[in-house]
Amino acid sequence: MLSFYSHGKLLITAEYLVLDSALALAVPTKLGQSLTIAPINHPKLIWISVLHDGSLWFDTEISLPLKHSLKSKDPVIKKLYEILIAAQSLNPDFLQATQGYKAVSTLEFPRDWGLGSSSTLIANIAQWAMINPYELLEKTFGGSGYDIACATANTPLTYIRQTTVPIVNPIVFNPTFKEHLFFIHLNRKQNSRESISHYRNLDTSERETHIKAFTILTKEIIASQNSLSIFEDLILQHESLLSKIIQTPTIKKQLFPNYPNAIKSLGGWGGDFVLAIGSREEMKYFVEKGYHTMIPYSEMVL
Repeated sequence: MLSFYSHGKLLITAEYLVLDSALALAVPTKLGQSLTIAPINHPKLIWISVLHDGSLWFDTEISLPLKHSLKSKDPVIKKLYEILIAAQSLNPDFLQATQGYKAVSTLEFPRDWGLGSSSTLIANIAQWAMINPYELLEKTFGGSGYDIACATANTPLTYIRQTTVPIVNPIVFNPTFKEHLFFIHLNRKQNSRESISHYRNLDTSERETHIKAFTILTKEIIASQNSLSIFEDLILQHESLLSKIIQTPTIKKQLFPNYPNAIKSLGGWGGDFVLAIGSREEMKYFVEKGYHTMIPYSEMVL
């Protein structure tokens, strides 16, 4: 039996701008997705996807070797098939033998958390197929690729997207004030492809200036990990500048205008998790507003 594992992800800085090669800070999460592969005697792939609570998400059987057509109309199964076909295009020997397999993919976090149910799947299949995960991502979901970097990382990292191989550097990012950092789920999932499309349709005349600005902000945020006051000020700068660029009010203005401290969106604005600065006592503010999924930094980040 083969076994693969990939971590989830959170993008701390340079959301959207990471698509255009701004320096970004990202962190792998303690929760991820596993994939186990067991050989069977029949020439088919039995695929089972299990949710974080142990319930079945979906299952399907696919005849081997793969063909370039699929009868199923289920969009989830069709996407899985597309990923497998793309993996085979990168490694022609993948799933070509008469050997069959039973694959069990198990997610450790709720799908609507936005921690990377797709990216962890891509990373696991790429490991199984022995191919470049960034190439597989490009052929299937697209995106910046920082989530793929987080999938096999053991520490926070900086990420620069490039047309060939991204620049990924593991770093030490362990804020001395992390007991004042909490991830709050907004009770809705953001569609990454819609966020990317929105960004791509914006004016590009000042993009190089923006890339430089967010690269500097990322470096300053990393350097501020010993000072909560400086970190918070930089977070406010980051939110304000990005709000102007993507022409969207900050999440604090939209949902939490009375909260006394800084709040930062993570990834595509409008859903998934935000980073809130404050004490555990101050987190009651969010509970009172109906946001009950609240995870301390040290419990979320690997």
